[in-house]
Amino acid sequence: MPAPPITIDLPDEAATIALAEALAPLLRAGDIVTLSGLIGAGKTTFARALIRTLAGDRALEVPSPTFTLVQPYGETSIPVAHFDLYRLADGVELDELGFDDAVAEGVALVEWPERAPGRFRGALAVSLVPAGAGAGRIATLDGDASWHERLATTVLR
Repeated sequence: MPAPPITIDLPDEAATIALAEALAPLLRAGDIVTLSGLIGAGKTTFARALIRTLAGDRALEVPSPTFTLVQPYGETSIPVAHFDLYRLADGVELDELGFDDAVAEGVALVEWPERAPGRFRGALAVSLVPAGAGAGRIATLDGDASWHERLATTVLR
């Protein structure tokens, strides 16, 4: 029986950043982390915090890949490719962006994964939704058993 998704209350932006910082050390080459949520849900905040943590540099410039579609980071402890699929017309375009190579070499961080359905098997799915009344967000983390084992060591303590 699969483990149920993990739900975490994120009362403010600092909590979103702290969650990304907690997840960063769990990442390994071949991992895919998808980020879902409406515009303004905190996907880019989460991605920036995760990448900065892996780089060991809180001041690292982490531009949104909205226009470039993919932004690679080699200065991190493990290579990271940050994909933003919002402007993708078809999931096949993911191949042209070097997605498979990015996963083979390091970690793929994917915003708007619903633009390429079926491409992210084995991913840790992070969904960010408003908590209601404008107060924070709710994060839902879901993945296979190996993800739940990793998450149990850090996120759920």
